[in-house]
Amino acid sequence: MRRSTPRFKEEKEFEQSIIDIARVTRVMAGGKRMRFRACIVIGDKKGKVAMAVAKGADVTLAVNKAVNQAKKKWIHVPIINETIPHEVKIKWKAARILIKPAPKGTGIIAGGAVRTVMELAGVNNVVAKILGTNNKINNVTATIAALESLKKVESKNKEVKSEKKASTKKSNPSISSGSKEEIKK
Repeated sequence: MRRSTPRFKEEKEFEQSIIDIARVTRVMAGGKRMRFRACIVIGDKKGKVAMAVAKGADVTLAVNKAVNQAKKKWIHVPIINETIPHEVKIKWKAARILIKPAPKGTGIIAGGAVRTVMELAGVNNVVAKILGTNNKINNVTATIAALESLKKVESKNKEVKSEKKASTKKSNPSISSGSKEEIKK
């Protein structure tokens, strides 16, 4: 007797969220041709996120096509203490986005499309504001561009340790490299 359930459960390597679905029409010689446009954001909630827009004859076709496109466009988001390393302002077409780091416990304070991108990227504490358009696709694209422009900040402890090592080497020269006057003393 065969089992009805599969032996191995496939775990999703990412989560997806539908930002926008629109019915678009094209006027042809014989009439109007309807298609569907889907804007999808995917992320692993560990610092990787991507977005894509695709069209298809059916909603499911459009969504699957967008997911496959988004898998090819992953970006890495630097996350420090569950937030972003620094403030960023970005303009993409008519969309203007402001994203600021926030202390632990703040949560995601952002509107609509930006909130979804931050959740899927794994940024748990952030404050964001949409200053320009209400166009969801442009807001998501601007948010992705803002996250991509973040500079990776290395921890201060590593920099301090490397500076200390460099200063101790300079202040403690070995006897063999010393001058003749130092050896005489």
